[in-house]
Amino acid sequence: MQGTVLMEREACGKICSCLSHCSGAKALLSGLDLLPPGVCNLLNPAAIYANNEISLGDVEIYGFDYDYTLAQYSNLLHSMIFNTARDILIEQFKYPEGLGKYDYIPGFAIRGLHYDVQKSLLMKIDAFHYVQLGTAYRGLKPVPDEEVIELYGGTQHIPLYQMSDFYGKGPSLKQFMDIFSLPEMTLLSSVIDYFITHGIEFDQVHLYKDISDAIRDVHVKGVMYKWIEKDMEQYILHGDEIYAVLNRLVNHKKKLFLITNSPFSFVDKGMKHMVGKNWRDLFDMVIVQADKPNFFTDRRKPFRKLDDKGSLQWDKINQLEKGKIYKEGNLFDFLRLTGWRGSKVLYFGDHLYSDLADLMLRHGWRTGAIVPELETEIRIINTEQYMHSLTWQQALTGLLERMQMYQDAESKQVLLEWMKERQEIRSLTKNLFNPQFGSIFRTFHNPTYFSRRLVRFSDIYMASISCLLNYDVNFTFYPRRTPLQHEAPLWMDQLCTGCMKTPFLEEMVHIR
Repeated sequence: MQGTVLMEREACGKICSCLSHCSGAKALLSGLDLLPPGVCNLLNPAAIYANNEISLGDVEIYGFDYDYTLAQYSNLLHSMIFNTARDILIEQFKYPEGLGKYDYIPGFAIRGLHYDVQKSLLMKIDAFHYVQLGTAYRGLKPVPDEEVIELYGGTQHIPLYQMSDFYGKGPSLKQFMDIFSLPEMTLLSSVIDYFITHGIEFDQVHLYKDISDAIRDVHVKGVMYKWIEKDMEQYILHGDEIYAVLNRLVNHKKKLFLITNSPFSFVDKGMKHMVGKNWRDLFDMVIVQADKPNFFTDRRKPFRKLDDKGSLQWDKINQLEKGKIYKEGNLFDFLRLTGWRGSKVLYFGDHLYSDLADLMLRHGWRTGAIVPELETEIRIINTEQYMHSLTWQQALTGLLERMQMYQDAESKQVLLEWMKERQEIRSLTKNLFNPQFGSIFRTFHNPTYFSRRLVRFSDIYMASISCLLNYDVNFTFYPRRTPLQHEAPLWMDQLCTGCMKTPFLEEMVHIR
């Protein structure tokens, strides 16, 4: 990095000489310290981040999803899902036995990716519907940027009509939004890799459906539930912290409820493991096999009561009783029977569509997104390598923007060198998060499509429910006022990098 910086210092001197600012710029750079002391570790992985102002003091009722919200699972579960779904393809769908040689690849995919069924492309798309070049994969191999652009008619842009609908299920593009989709994306890529490597033709639509069905069977037929129930110590994480969160809320007179798609026997065993045998005493309401997101939009399914053994009861439900277990139902009956409406309710879930979207947009509940990846991403952001890369990238971007007016041969050559280095640094920064797809929150500079939905559908977001323990029950979360482009000062880079120093700031701000 030092050699690169020296080269840029020399190049900058050349451009600055054209502007009669050579001596000032050189002097500034000669003593330049890109990162002031203490700039790393600015972000706390256990913090809660606000998209919208919300006071916990106004919240009277707390609602929770179960899987990946109250119950956080070990990554070992992904390998089990992958292996079982792969074997279903071979044994039941009669796929080639050679697929048995493929194992789960931890870290191959990230959440929020889109899959173009007709083109067999797994890719990351930004908030403006543009494919991030370098992140499009067919099978386990990247697709050249030129081919991606050609496939979409000479552009990186995906038209709105092809994009996912409200729940991430478009006509040809599917978005993978839950954490359980990580093994599905890896299996999808592995099967395509096998077919391409062996020159086997396949129907893209049937392949996608077969893999989706195999993954669904792992869940629907209860295979995954049996693994977790058999070894909860291995698969369930942070159980003691969940008890602390729930107990604290109850002690402060908050009402709690649970709405999950998982069956009662599975939830019951998991909650007894994490919270204790009397876990139901903490909740005013427990609803299982809710069939979200249909639970939030479809009025047709009535509630059914379960007895203590999980057997269905036949009687009509005219009230929802504390400590009882209910199955299915719908939100409209839930609101009518409880009267829990509006911003006094805060519901937490990990799936932006199935858990949060309808509650925020249609019913005015406050929402909290659980994003386990946040912890790892923040730890990467706090590294000196990331900070250095981002700072120098921002500096180069600012220089390119301001120096592009100089069109003499020498200046053009330096600009080309800067553009090349900027691209190299952007790729390096991406690879710090994930070599294939980068961060789940950003493309090179734009927010990802996942980030756009996160901001739209959640008031607050955090790595886990246990983050609530770091805040008072009456704490108010204030989102930072980030500048709109027309509100930003001349050097936008200074705000983008926080307190990090931007080269040439003091000298170049005077240049028009």
